[in-house]
Amino acid sequence: MQTSTQPRFGTEELSVFYGTNEAVKKINMEFPEKSVTALIGPSGCGKSTFLRSLNRMNDEIASARVVGKIWMDGQDLNDKETDAVTLRQKIGMVWQRPNPFYKSIYENIAFGPRYHGTKNKKQLDEIVEQSLRRAALWDEVKDRLKESALALSGGQQQRLCIARALSVSPQILLLDEPASALDPVSTGKVEELIIELKKELRIVIVTHNMQQAARVSDSTAYFYLGNLIEHDDTTKLFSNPSNQMTQEYIMGRFG
Repeated sequence: MQTSTQPRFGTEELSVFYGTNEAVKKINMEFPEKSVTALIGPSGCGKSTFLRSLNRMNDEIASARVVGKIWMDGQDLNDKETDAVTLRQKIGMVWQRPNPFYKSIYENIAFGPRYHGTKNKKQLDEIVEQSLRRAALWDEVKDRLKESALALSGGQQQRLCIARALSVSPQILLLDEPASALDPVSTGKVEELIIELKKELRIVIVTHNMQQAARVSDSTAYFYLGNLIEHDDTTKLFSNPSNQMTQEYIMGRFG
């Protein structure tokens, strides 16, 4: 599923270096609208590094250097003239472990819109409610908005972080193993949320859980030692992969 034409959102010959080590090697990928793309592979294969490159989070790592192009609607996001703050408003990210701010539930959601210029209290109230509803959390917290976000359960905190990302109306959502630290019930709620959100967003998810990839994604990409080995429709990749290395990983022979 690599493409030689400029994608609406995708990468062209994208490499990531830490010092002289090439951690991600000339990746060409396209991410379709209203779909979930899962990135799988053993630890250290480069999938999270690749994910972080999509909204320039690797800029925050002094030793990191990104080469190649990240296309979004005709713009190269890897161009140094691209403003990273504005970019991250369009491409939100949720990390492996819930990381709510040391603020109230309300202020966790209002922070982003307020930072980007929304000051009107009524508008902020509407954004907070809408974001929490989209994250399937409103009914659980609507009477607790002034309480600390740290009082929520782990699963609720992760959905709060998703709501926080949604509050600035991103077009794309990046998820780095969003359920790896959660119990099975909370994991199920996050997966249901991902399936619901893909109706309006592009979603890219890193996961070590191949069953999760099979449940929530439309396409899956297998990474190994920084290389993109195979990228295909999820059902096809898991039932009839084209590459022997993919087959061996799926069968649990390594990784």
